[in-house]
Amino acid sequence: MTESPQSFKFDDKGLIPAIVQDATTRDVLMVAYVNREALQRTIATGDAWFWSRSRQELWHKGSTSGNYQRVRRLRLDCDGDAIIMDVDPDGPACHTGERTCFFHTVDATGIHRDEAGEDVAEPTAGGPESGGATAAIVEELAQVIAGRHAEMPEGSYVAQLLRAGIDRVAKKVGEEAAETIIAAKNGAHDEIVWEVADLWFHSLVLLEACGVSLADIWAELARRRH
Repeated sequence: MTESPQSFKFDDKGLIPAIVQDATTRDVLMVAYVNREALQRTIATGDAWFWSRSRQELWHKGSTSGNYQRVRRLRLDCDGDAIIMDVDPDGPACHTGERTCFFHTVDATGIHRDEAGEDVAEPTAGGPESGGATAAIVEELAQVIAGRHAEMPEGSYVAQLLRAGIDRVAKKVGEEAAETIIAAKNGAHDEIVWEVADLWFHSLVLLEACGVSLADIWAELARRRH
């Protein structure tokens, strides 16, 4: 008979990683962190609660997007230092509008989106320092966002933001800017990368909502450069 863990083993920051899994499809939706209070709230309410390392605050998943995660079961690993949340999601788990945050495949040729994915980061001959890969992914994201605006499909995070109006989109950009500042003050490389990516993504949504093209931004940057 195997032994059960005696307690939750939080790390030196008081956190445990939480793997969020669709209770029906068994797909992994996202990975986040919980502290003791987030775990207690999750158990008490039946909704997924996490601890945001960048904002340093409790995070009720879905409170701003409406994409709540109803927890069906919590599973603790043998060492007591990681949990799986089996959830029934109300909508996409990823801020990009994808059902899961894991929609890229990695192989010997690079990073590729899955068939259902929206985004792709393909390697280029010049590498990121050449500027080609950077411009390509930003252009592609802008095109995806424009497509979501034209079609407004149900379940799309981008469409949901655009339906809510410019005030909601602008508020989201402000929130991401604040999180970027916090990440910078924390001096955490990975957090800064993540938050700046979020800020750029939502800025592209703002441009689409306002009818401003990415070409206009490139032109203004070129003007300033010269």
